[in-house]
Order: sequence, then structure tokens, then C-alpha cells
Amino acid sequence: MELGSIVEFLENRSILVTGATGFLAKIFIEKILREQPKVKKLYLLLRAADTNSAILRFNTEAIAKDLFRVLKEKNGGNLSTLVTEKVRVVAGDITCDYLGVKDSLLFDEMLEQLDVVVNLAANTNFDERYDVSLGINTVGAKNVLNFSKKCDKLKVLIHVSTAYVSGEKEGLILESPLKMGETLNGTSGLDVDFEKKLVNDTLKKLKADNCSDDFIKSSMKDLGIQRARTFGWPNTYVFTKAMGEMLLGQLKDKIAVVIIRPSIVTSTYKQPFSGWAEGVRTIDSIAVGYGKGRLTCFLGDPKTVIDAVPADMVVNAMIAAIVAHANDDQGNITVYHVGSSVSNPFELGWLQDYGHRYFSKNPWINKEGRPVIVGKIKILNSMDAFHTYLAIHYLLPLKGLQLVNMACCQYFQGIYVDLCRKIKYVMRLVELYRPYLFFKGYYDDMNLEKLRRAVRESGVERDFYFDPKIIDWDDYFMNTHIPGAVKYVFK
Repeated sequence: MELGSIVEFLENRSILVTGATGFLAKIFIEKILREQPKVKKLYLLLRAADTNSAILRFNTEAIAKDLFRVLKEKNGGNLSTLVTEKVRVVAGDITCDYLGVKDSLLFDEMLEQLDVVVNLAANTNFDERYDVSLGINTVGAKNVLNFSKKCDKLKVLIHVSTAYVSGEKEGLILESPLKMGETLNGTSGLDVDFEKKLVNDTLKKLKADNCSDDFIKSSMKDLGIQRARTFGWPNTYVFTKAMGEMLLGQLKDKIAVVIIRPSIVTSTYKQPFSGWAEGVRTIDSIAVGYGKGRLTCFLGDPKTVIDAVPADMVVNAMIAAIVAHANDDQGNITVYHVGSSVSNPFELGWLQDYGHRYFSKNPWINKEGRPVIVGKIKILNSMDAFHTYLAIHYLLPLKGLQLVNMACCQYFQGIYVDLCRKIKYVMRLVELYRPYLFFKGYYDDMNLEKLRRAVRESGVERDFYFDPKIIDWDDYFMNTHIPGAVKYVFK
């Protein structure tokens, strides 16, 4: 694999980015504008009713964020000129035909101009409504591919998926494309068209029965989990992302497709500055709960390898992959695992130590202005042990409080409500993340190592780094990730 200058390749290129206000998408956009302000045009697809709404959303959910402060400083404190010249915000929706773009002239312009399509639009909720996840993660991937096929001079389609399309596989998991109809438990009969019909038929029946919106929402969430587990996936998110990958492999024709599968994406390692984060992600859910005193125990094997990767490394890998595969005219599909479990693994038990050390020195200040004192979180290695701990430390006190006359004692009522919240919070986290807390898989990254080698040989590694071996996890979590999560994520 040979790689020329990444910055030179990006000059005068036109790139479409879907899901343009998402976490990774914003970092990607900022990186392109900072490294190559001579890019021809960034077309940014956002879900919005019209162009003005899309522009407003982009300005408030992207440009206004602290993430863009380095780029602003580089441009004399003003981004408006650069954004006006280089960015075209597009109102659309990948769940619709033609990506929901209503402006026919703009649509034709994109077909004529685009060199690269980057699909970052996704719904990442583990237990989202099945109709919503299927529409964005599965049907949306197909719609982006169909659009890409129409582009006159497209060089490559980058589709960002997730490493966890592997479900709960054990051992070394290869960078292999998923085949249409492939399941994780050997159950036959997985058919995307049937899943779409099932969703539509179920919705029609629920509406015909005059079910409430809340009941329909709950039913669609349950359907997603049920269908995912039927074929061996633990949740709706990874199941619908897997089906999206299958459609790309089946329908790509001669389009060069690169599937990026990041593992758990964490705060930025170095660029545009260290520690930027947004939204409560997998391991941040634990950090937030622990730091705020809502989490004193958790389920998992302390020796379980947690596969994580800083967000800027994912974006750098994406950009390097664009350049590496831009001249592929054979219509190949290439998969890259972007993670750390093989190259630089760390264990769940380390998170326990990092959290305790950090929040003991830097306690969270609660609404009453008092520091939250944390103890060392208890990691329990079985459901039986977890339920026993829960019964002793939560349920028995709760039972005792029920015997107190709540109406007469506001103090005990407050304790009762707080215990109920803690139990609900812990149980939700365990339900969502249990498959990953005993995970015994390791993500092979030989394809990515070839790309890393090409980047090193091209001499641009300093700016487009994505080798997890350079990470000192202790330093990263104590001085970058947890402080970043506290600053940008804790509310």
C-alpha cells in the first residue's frame, strides 16, 4: 500500500459528510478545515426541515462548540469567511430516497462534484426503537450507497460502523466483511426486506389498535431487542449496523467501499486539543455515575479487556483510508478495526482504579455545593454476586424506609427517592453493557497496521497519528479523558 501526501490529496476535493453534527463528524470536519483549508467544498448533510434550519443547527451544534476554538484562533478568531467559502450545509435525511435533498440543483451539483462520501450518520442508542434504528443504520446505509453510485467521479465511500457488529464472539475477530444473511448464532432466515416488512406491519397493527404513543415506542424497542437476539446480536444498535454492512457488501457494484469499525470511542488524544468529548458514551456512563455518587457497584470481570480508542485517532484513520483507497477502481470492500485490544490492551479493573484516584482528588461538586465523597467501586464478577450486593446495600434499606411514615419525614423520603434512582440507574447500565463487561474478543487490526505503515512511510504520521501503542493509558485517563469528561460531559 502506497500513500502520497494526505494534505495534497485533500486540496481541491469535494467531500460529503452525513450526520454532520455527530461526535466524530465534527472532529472530521474540523480536521479537514484545519489541515487543508484549500479543500474545494465540504457538503454537510443534516437532518432538518429546510436549509435555514440546517444552517442554524450546524452553527449551534458544531461551530459554536469549543472543539472549533483552535481553528478559530488559526483564522484570527473568525471562522465565518472560511465556512462561507468551504462549507455547504445541506438539509436532508439518509432514511429517504435521494438522501432527502429537495433542492434538485444542489443534488445535481453534488453528483457532479463529489470525490468522497463519508457516511457518519447513525443512531447509536443500544435500545432505540427498531423502526428508527433500522431506518438510519440499515436503510440509511443503502441510501447513501445508492447516492454514491450516481456520483460522476466518486473515488471512495467511507462507511463508519462499529467493531461490535461482532456481537459476543470470542478470540481474535478478523477484519472481514459481513455476508448477507450471516448470523452470529447460526440461525437462518435473516432477511433485511423481511425485517423492514415486519416493522411496517407491526406499526400498522399498533396504530390500528389505537395504542398510545408510549406503548408504540415501548413495543418497537422490545421488537428491536427481540429481533437482534434472535440472530445472536446483543442489542438493536449493533444488529442494525451489521445489516447496514451486509447491504453495502451485496450492492456496492464497482464502488470502492471502506468500512471503518471503531471500538469504544473516547475523548481526543491530542488534536485539536486533548480531552474534548461530547455525550455520555459507554465507559463515560460508568464514570458519570461513579463520580456523582450514583454507582457504588458494577458487574464485570476486572480482567476483561476494554477496547477503546481516542476520537482523533479514528478520524485520522478515516482520512488516511480515503487517500489509500481513492485509486481503487476494482470495487473492493475493505474493513478496518480501529481499536486497541490487540496493540495496546487495558483492563476493566484499571478503570476502577483510575476513577477512584481521580475523584478522590477531584470530587464532583453536587447541586448543594458539597463535594461527593466516593469509595472504591465494587466490581462483581457474576449476576448472583451482583444481585446479592444489590439486595444488601440497596433493597434492604429501601424495604426499611418503606416502613417509615414518609408523609411525616421528608428526610427519609429523600433517601428513599435517591435509593430508587440509584437502583434504576445501576440496573439500566448493567442491562445495556453486560455483553461487553465479560467480553472475550480481541479485534485484529492487521489491515489497519498496513495503513499505519503506509502513513509512517509517507512521513505524515505526526499529524495523522492513529497507533494506539503510543497511548499511556494511566496518563491518558488521569490527565486527559476523565478531566475532559468532567468538563464537557458531566451536567
